[in-house]
Amino acid sequence: MLWHLTRNRIAVVAALAAPPAVCALLVPFRTSLSAANSALVLVAVVVAVAVLGHRAAGALAAVSAAVWLDFFLTEPYGRFAITKSSDIATAVLLLLVGVTVSQLAARARELKVIAITDDDYLAQIHHTARLVETATGPQIVVDHVSRQLVGLLGLRGCRFEYGTLIGHPPRLLDNGTISWGRRRWDADRDGLPDEELELRVVHNGHFHGRFMLRAAPGAAPSLAARLVAVTLATQVGVAFDAVSDLPGGHLGGRAGSEHG
Repeated sequence: MLWHLTRNRIAVVAALAAPPAVCALLVPFRTSLSAANSALVLVAVVVAVAVLGHRAAGALAAVSAAVWLDFFLTEPYGRFAITKSSDIATAVLLLLVGVTVSQLAARARELKVIAITDDDYLAQIHHTARLVETATGPQIVVDHVSRQLVGLLGLRGCRFEYGTLIGHPPRLLDNGTISWGRRRWDADRDGLPDEELELRVVHNGHFHGRFMLRAAPGAAPSLAARLVAVTLATQVGVAFDAVSDLPGGHLGGRAGSEHG
């Protein structure tokens, strides 16, 4: 998350600084280089900024490119004024094309991030399901999922309570939303609550316990991440049921398990 914020700040700085810098480099060639060709160079700059940062940075780069094209590379030079209709058309097209292409580039980067994230989520679910099949007891799965939840949801701590429902903490529901008493907590807007968050382990109608999640400051996992957390908790329930279904099976385990 910190790198994401830093990268966006760098992109905004680049959106403001890169177009005038490139235009200044093109000044020695402005008499031989047409405004249209200069605009093509600036479109490449806009795309680079959009790929680096977010949509707003790409749009800002497009505006900056159009402004500095006018100042450095169209007559009258050194002034924010354009006298030729062809140069006006070029500047307008640069702005429109730059904004459009920057949005497409930003969207492509977002889709790549989503694809990578989804692959990671699937890998975590698959790994846990395999562990359920091979683990000698549910405690191994509990510990494994506890560690997964810390990284997945941005937690500073996670503990497991066996078979208890003491208190009325906020609760992460099966649909990825959070209920707190009679109200719904807007996790997409406000992130995870400061109070310990309950994630129940239930499978085939059997309640086995709950994970108690302590969010790190500013933790705001996506709905997809919260749904993966619910799926992982269900896998823990599968592990408990597998033991209880065995002849002479018992749940065993400690009164609690802490990770953080």
